[in-house]
Amino acid sequence: MYRKILLAYDGTREGRAVLREGAELAQSCGADVHLLAVVNPPSGFVFADAVEHSGLVDSETQRFEQILAEGAEKLRARGLKAEATLRHGNPTEEILAVANDIGAELIVLGHHRRGPIIRWCRYRHQDATARLGEEGNANGGPDSEGE
Repeated sequence: MYRKILLAYDGTREGRAVLREGAELAQSCGADVHLLAVVNPPSGFVFADAVEHSGLVDSETQRFEQILAEGAEKLRARGLKAEATLRHGNPTEEILAVANDIGAELIVLGHHRRGPIIRWCRYRHQDATARLGEEGNANGGPDSEGE
């Protein structure tokens, strides 16, 4: 069925559900798992070397490195082959990039419940999310032509 599954993981309650459900699916398929966390720089910053090394981004990087290490250990404890990657940038774009880089056939994401104002503010990311589906299918996913 699936040979490579990408789990977008942030350590939240929803992220832990992604880890658990993704692990169960990977076990049933015999798939390798790639765990991804993305440090999203604060809005208003232009992502450059100066920002990357700022205390705020450094502390977030350290926090996510710990989250990834714990998540990868949980996957390995279940007998799964798991790799972990930490990226910086827009989460949607980074998830797409890693999915393409590793040849993921499935991406598992958590859903954060948010109020109407937050959803409205994030509306601009819908185009990138739509690209996620289109590019995933173009890369040989189960819904692509030929499957």
